[in-house]
Amino acid sequence: MLKILLAEDDNDMRRFLVKALQNAGYEVVDFDNGRSAYDRLREEPFELLLTDIVMPEMDGIELARRATDLDPDIKVMFITGFAAVALNADSQAPKDAKVLSKPFHLRDLVNEVGKMLAA
Repeated sequence: MLKILLAEDDNDMRRFLVKALQNAGYEVVDFDNGRSAYDRLREEPFELLLTDIVMPEMDGIELARRATDLDPDIKVMFITGFAAVALNADSQAPKDAKVLSKPFHLRDLVNEVGKMLAA
């Protein structure tokens, strides 16, 4: 089973995302901040990091940078209400990261995750 690490500080949003991804057949481990998510990434591999950008303690871009340092093969998808901010040239986000702008439909998220993991 493909494993997804989810970092999202909005509790309601995180619950919806976990449920949608589990219903689509993925194993999901979720955290409400980037630092805890990073600590877990250091313990075991994941196929996909799904992360909000604006979070306390460690933002999603920093988390993604550290995640790809640990595992160059991990795929990264950002979920954010600030897409323009997300991947400007200065952000140093992983170059092949995908951005899904809020609000989005859960079906769109599951479809995008499926495409990324099939690639």
